[in-house]
Amino acid sequence: MSELKVDKELRLENQREKVPSISERARSMQASPLRKLGVLAEERKNKGVKIYYLNIGQPDLPTDPAVFSEIQKREQKTIAYAPSNGMAETLTAWRMYFKNFGIEFTESEMIVTAGGSEAVIFAMCSICDTNDEIIVFEPFYTNYNGFATLANVKLKAVPLSIENGFHLPPANEIEKYITPKTKGILLNNPSNPTGAIYSRKELEGVVQLIKKHNLFLMCDEVYREFAYDAEFISVMDFPEIAQQTILIDSCSKRFNVCGARIGVIASHNKEVIQSSLKFGMARLSVATIEQLAVIPLLTEPQKFTQPIVEEFRKRRDVVYECLKEIPGVTFYKPEGAFYIVIGLPVKDSEHFSKWLIEEFEYENETILLAPAQGFYASPNKGMNEVRLAFMLNVEEMKKCLNILKIALQNYQRKFE
Repeated sequence: MSELKVDKELRLENQREKVPSISERARSMQASPLRKLGVLAEERKNKGVKIYYLNIGQPDLPTDPAVFSEIQKREQKTIAYAPSNGMAETLTAWRMYFKNFGIEFTESEMIVTAGGSEAVIFAMCSICDTNDEIIVFEPFYTNYNGFATLANVKLKAVPLSIENGFHLPPANEIEKYITPKTKGILLNNPSNPTGAIYSRKELEGVVQLIKKHNLFLMCDEVYREFAYDAEFISVMDFPEIAQQTILIDSCSKRFNVCGARIGVIASHNKEVIQSSLKFGMARLSVATIEQLAVIPLLTEPQKFTQPIVEEFRKRRDVVYECLKEIPGVTFYKPEGAFYIVIGLPVKDSEHFSKWLIEEFEYENETILLAPAQGFYASPNKGMNEVRLAFMLNVEEMKKCLNILKIALQNYQRKFE
């Protein structure tokens, strides 16, 4: 190797050494466990194998034409900034939506957010300082991990069990996880990924802890309408903690407008809302056209949600019946949402899910699942579990569960 070439490589190495390091926040940020197998799925699809996507909660139903009609009838010459707290019409529509469920907010008690995701981040940032703690119940919506990283918040995970359909433990068990750094408890009800709906007794136990330890209760109720066998009870049903409650909601799933990204953070606590408004000012505003588009949905919600919920009830029932035909799986009947966490007779569900996409096919078809490890904060939890989202019609869901049954038989012969 010439001296000139050696010198050039040394200079390049020195330049690389002088490149500044990225933040610890960036290093610790979790990649989405729901999407990381997606690239492999696309590669397999390009090879001619049909993929059934059961990994992400994107409903396959069409968005109601009322959304597009609302956009078309607006004669706007300029797409201008919206107010940082949300457009007046949209805030009024959210107020009307909540009133349908006996929940009373004024427009001044709400901030329109970029989906429920931004509402969670605003809530975390409003109540926590760096390294403060929020109690969650695992398995939980995986992006809570990412939101906590952005907010410099630590999640303390209370483990739930598949044996009782992932319902909450008694209040005295939850209390063991409360420390001087705990600022709040975060619930997702109905739950993603488990489909559990918490009973009044379970919620009363949480409310007692909120009062006793002077904490905030954040509740993500984006699946409110998806209640099949159990009564859904909002945290707003407990006026004794009204000043400590933060409600998080979104149009995405109930109206099948996931890409519109219109959510809301609502609270009777003025400081929480004022803080959220300041965070909202920093990001300027939420998209104008989408805020207008969801107004008819929010003002007459049942008209749009009822057929969607009934369709997903049918899918839930089919998934439950088909799982009975698969040897070795652990499962329960989800009470709400449109997900189920399934225990599989395998040691590593991520390896199994990857094998499904990279190698396995039945009649030139396979399925994409979400390994459940990413829905836990505790190491080595959910190793044999997957989350299945029942996003496809009844006949396709039957086909998918049959593929899963055959795949497990093949996998066990090959690896177990």
